[in-house]
Amino acid sequence: MTPVLQALLPLLSSLLSYVFAAVVLHRWWAIRRRPHLLLWGIGLLMYATGGLMEAFYGFFGWNPWVFRIWYLVGAVLVAAWLGQGTAYLLIRRRIAGVRLADILMALLLVGSLFAAYRVFSAQLDPSRMIEGELSGHAITTPGVRVLTPFFNIYGVIMLVGGAIYSAWIFWRKRIMFNRTIGNILIATGALAPAIGGTFQRFGIPYLLYLGEFVGAVLMFLGFLYATRPAENAQARLVLAGR
Repeated sequence: MTPVLQALLPLLSSLLSYVFAAVVLHRWWAIRRRPHLLLWGIGLLMYATGGLMEAFYGFFGWNPWVFRIWYLVGAVLVAAWLGQGTAYLLIRRRIAGVRLADILMALLLVGSLFAAYRVFSAQLDPSRMIEGELSGHAITTPGVRVLTPFFNIYGVIMLVGGAIYSAWIFWRKRIMFNRTIGNILIATGALAPAIGGTFQRFGIPYLLYLGEFVGAVLMFLGFLYATRPAENAQARLVLAGR
């Protein structure tokens, strides 16, 4: 694939994700400012910005600031912030009177600030990247890349696991079939970039960009399908276990 075409895929992902983020944040603003929508909106802005940095690299080549922004929001933080939105939606448990989701949010904020410091102070060597890819191999400072799995594992467990759990609840209750399908699409879309990233490790970077684009499309469709106006009050009661 030519460099221009490799740049177009993340650009399309970015533009679509910015629209997706705008839809989610508009819904957050209009519907009682619920924290899960705000966190999803922030996560989608990160997803979109990561794609924009990939497109910049594809069109114009290496830039250390572009790389640092991409690595922080696109490789480290995005999954965790999207997953934190799902944590606010589904986790009701309290510890010593404090909501567990709030505790997780505080830990995520501290972790994100620490990750930002490490990424923006790290030493870089772009010659360590395979031609045509944008990857963490450019970071030469020890202990930076090891942060990524912790954020991503948390994000995948919350986002994908939460979507699968929600789909199962609606399917088991035999109500709001659109929520079942929507959450399945969201879970599948959330996994698509990870699958693309696996192929990137085998020297096929454009499949990561394809995975990110497919992921954005599926998650957007899943969100739109799951939030169609239909017995919203009943759905909230089911999720709350009432």
